[in-house]
Amino acid sequence: MTRRDLIHKWSVYTLGLLLVWVVDAYFLPRYPLLGISPMLLPPALAAVAVLEGALAGSGFGLAVGLLWELAYPGGFGGLVLFMALAGMVTGALSQYALSQSLPGCLLCTAGVLAVLDGLRVLRGLITDAAGLPALLQLAIPECLLTLVWAPLVYLLFRTIFNRVGGTKLA
Repeated sequence: MTRRDLIHKWSVYTLGLLLVWVVDAYFLPRYPLLGISPMLLPPALAAVAVLEGALAGSGFGLAVGLLWELAYPGGFGGLVLFMALAGMVTGALSQYALSQSLPGCLLCTAGVLAVLDGLRVLRGLITDAAGLPALLQLAIPECLLTLVWAPLVYLLFRTIFNRVGGTKLA
């Protein structure tokens, strides 16, 4: 790919990410299901990492983490590093162990969500914010609801991947 093609490709991915973020930040919180709204940024990260591989996944993860930290209050900067690492691991898994498909993306999304919400539950326990049952009552439905939305996010990024000249990984 030429430099111009790469700039075009990642510009379109950025527009896709911004669309997902607008839905995540402005539409889904208005209509929570049983008081819970899904997180769409982790499935976006997993979709691009599965489609593009480890190096591109880590770069996109860095961008997702930065957007997340800047757009939502209460961050400490750790999401930038976590999302970059998650993108790298997810991309590597899709390159060498899984396939560039919806099931691979769902599996990677579930892994990212499990680690992310596991760290959130651990932080809640350490800071004595709530008990384990209360934290799990929020984390588990949030993960499941996010997994319901993950195929739509994957479809968006798969369409972008097909349109902007993405190539299948080995």
